[in-house]
Amino acid sequence: MRYGTALREEIRSPGTTPLIGIYDMYSASVVARHYDGFFVSGFGFAASHYGLPDIGFIAWPDMVAFVERLRPAFPAHHLLVDIDDGYVDPEVACHVVQRLERIGASGVILEDQKRPRRCGHADGKQVLPLEEYLEKLDLVLESRRDLVVVARTDATEEADILRRAEALAETEADVVLVDGVRSVEWIKRIRKVVGDKPLLFNQIAGGKSPRLSLSELTDLECQVAIYSTPCLFAAHAAIDSALTDLKVSDGRLPEFVPSEGIGVQRSTELLEKNISRHHPAPEPVAVTV
Repeated sequence: MRYGTALREEIRSPGTTPLIGIYDMYSASVVARHYDGFFVSGFGFAASHYGLPDIGFIAWPDMVAFVERLRPAFPAHHLLVDIDDGYVDPEVACHVVQRLERIGASGVILEDQKRPRRCGHADGKQVLPLEEYLEKLDLVLESRRDLVVVARTDATEEADILRRAEALAETEADVVLVDGVRSVEWIKRIRKVVGDKPLLFNQIAGGKSPRLSLSELTDLECQVAIYSTPCLFAAHAAIDSALTDLKVSDGRLPEFVPSEGIGVQRSTELLEKNISRHHPAPEPVAVTV
């Protein structure tokens, strides 16, 4: 199966394609019941794998290993992977892209931040000189065969945002992302400078961007929407609430109602669906190096 082609066709179809942020295999298992596209979020992965903020701690072998576990369990889902700045070095970025394509990733997002990096909706971001980023991006584009590549800018100064968005749209990247965009008016301005290049919008609770529905994003000609953290933040709230209740009840578990609650049986049934022998084997992705 050509995963990049499948995602590319989805992006080019009518409407806005939602990709839901996952942070571990369990969150992916729940998301798979509702959506057919995953976003392997750097924010979520740094939080779940290391217990650290999204400021550059991710090691690329860990991210590759995670995607390698995801693909057999979810052979038909789109997998868009956040690779931050390509792990600093352009050669490393190319190597990671080729590894991800071999194991079945659908696409990657490559940003123009320089270290120390930040979450795209945080203050204090710094970006590489545009020419330096474009050189890295071009090397990555030459390294991929079918993989979707999203070119992302984290520029914050108004003129620089438009300059970089226009430059990214002129490359062979499949999609452009301006992260931390602050208003609908700015989405319209960015759409104008990127022409007919597909546009991605990143939504995160408490972030800098407006809360928009998929219908609204379709009207704004945003072809892709990533939801980086709804699962992570929902899990945080639910775990905190459950343990607060457990403490109040002196350690007695709440009464379990099988038709309403999540218990051993429903959890096991969910996870059994991920066993690879239950899925037809996808055709291998042909990659020439």
